[in-house]
Amino acid sequence: MLITHDTRCALDTVVDLVNSAPEDDTSTDGLQDVAALADFVRNHEISDVGVLSEFDLSAVRKIRGRFAGIFAAPDARAAAGMINELVAAAGTTPRLTDHDGYDWHVHYFAPGASVADHLAADCGMALAFFVVAGEQERLRRCEAPDCRRAFVDLSRNRSRRYCDSRTCGNRLHVAAYRARRKEATG
Repeated sequence: MLITHDTRCALDTVVDLVNSAPEDDTSTDGLQDVAALADFVRNHEISDVGVLSEFDLSAVRKIRGRFAGIFAAPDARAAAGMINELVAAAGTTPRLTDHDGYDWHVHYFAPGASVADHLAADCGMALAFFVVAGEQERLRRCEAPDCRRAFVDLSRNRSRRYCDSRTCGNRLHVAAYRARRKEATG
């Protein structure tokens, strides 16, 4: 599957957006306030965004939950339905652009769109490409028992089971190795 630069950026953005949600009642929201949203926008180089407000923060948190649903979708049909609703509500207006030193690429958000509509359109379309390619199962959640972070499995054989953010796979492999050694030494 060919993944263009702008699609890869949108995938990274949507994964980080989904993972910014608090995991439980004790963890903090990665989008705690408008300043955190502004940092998110800046760190992900989201272009054409005006002055952010509490309304933007609320709207982005709502679409974050909708994106989380796509990563939890049981099949391509369910994911497609969620993506269609998300992208349609954003009022997509595909257009070619070459800005900030990047060659020609497609933006799906309408000029002057809110940051939430911008994310819904561009990130929604990036996820749509995976469903169209028959690769929806690459949109995953970490299989570590104490982690449910979202990630996109870009491995050749679709074998990735753990996120990168917490070295979940490494921790589980080390624990299994230690348990085997302990059992062997009795």
